[in-house]
Amino acid sequence: MPGVTYEDAPPLADLMPWSVAPLRPGRAWPTAPDPASLRARWTALLAAEGPEREALFEPTRSRTVHSAVAQLPGRSTGTERLARASGPCPEPVRVLAAPFDERWLIPDHRLLDLARPELWRVADERQVFVVEAGTGLLATSLPPTLAAGRVRPLYRRPGGAEPNLAPGLLDELAARLGSRPTAADVLAWTLAAVQADLTVPLTGDPEVWARGVATGRRALWLMLRDGERPKLPGGRRPYVRAPLPPYPRTLRYDTDEETLFLDEGRVSPVPRAAWEHEVAGVRTLEAWFTARTTPGTPGTLAAIGPRTWPQSWTSELLELITVLTLLAELPESVPVSDPLTATALRTAGVLPPAPPTRRPASVLDHQEEGPEGQFALL
Repeated sequence: MPGVTYEDAPPLADLMPWSVAPLRPGRAWPTAPDPASLRARWTALLAAEGPEREALFEPTRSRTVHSAVAQLPGRSTGTERLARASGPCPEPVRVLAAPFDERWLIPDHRLLDLARPELWRVADERQVFVVEAGTGLLATSLPPTLAAGRVRPLYRRPGGAEPNLAPGLLDELAARLGSRPTAADVLAWTLAAVQADLTVPLTGDPEVWARGVATGRRALWLMLRDGERPKLPGGRRPYVRAPLPPYPRTLRYDTDEETLFLDEGRVSPVPRAAWEHEVAGVRTLEAWFTARTTPGTPGTLAAIGPRTWPQSWTSELLELITVLTLLAELPESVPVSDPLTATALRTAGVLPPAPPTRRPASVLDHQEEGPEGQFALL
């Protein structure tokens, strides 16, 4: 929620020192808005042989059907070279593929140019990934595969262990606020107070802190969408007012009627704030729709997809409209009094964070399978 610029606010890069570059699949077909398409694509790949299989795979300098790579951490996929692979499709997993756009991915290291195994090692039900997206932040509990900025896990180890925060930060905040915040509190404050330059003004005022954390927790809940489904106040909720065609191809919005048109299908009410919601200059609803209606190149695996618009997509669209509307109602920024500046944190020895905190945790308590069934050394 970018707002007023505060001088000497500490950079997010120092407050959450460990970050990972975004995952780079290298090919589009292992990701899809529905899992059935991924299984069909995998079947088509393995039905082909020799040069045809390699062409369908879409080789790059990083990956071919002859590449030998380890399993993704936490995934029980095959490790034989794809040129001679067989068997069913690895179970697709939900990922954040674009801002507010959850899709499915075949979690197979052999299909991904840069899979970022260090992220998969710490992905579990306790983890939250903070993603730099333009001048703001996104948060997700899913593995993030979107082409954005750095990814900063909230925890450096599985099970919510070892917060990815500058050592001493929680102690310094506790001394200023009179009570010790949790790592989740710091994340909530960060979402509420982050500036366009990705600095995060901090405060020593307990009341200001509490208001910012409450706002950030609301934003976090809407982004993660865990548990109870969000609802608009006053009983308003978007409905399908006119049936969608078998597969809509155009999207437009009528401001006066607060109506979203998918060809001749109609969804309303759709508040203007939801339609105008943008991330990095791209309208969220338009990008979400385009990802589901742009056909893949004929003859490629990406061309394999549903022939009709699934009902699940309509449900996802209605929920997305609700989420974007509620996010727009949150304050754009948190006014900060009694600031805790970067200079003060340096004086207290909190900043700069020690170099090891910028690297992933090096010791884990499980083995990982390497290429051709061998165990990988960590």
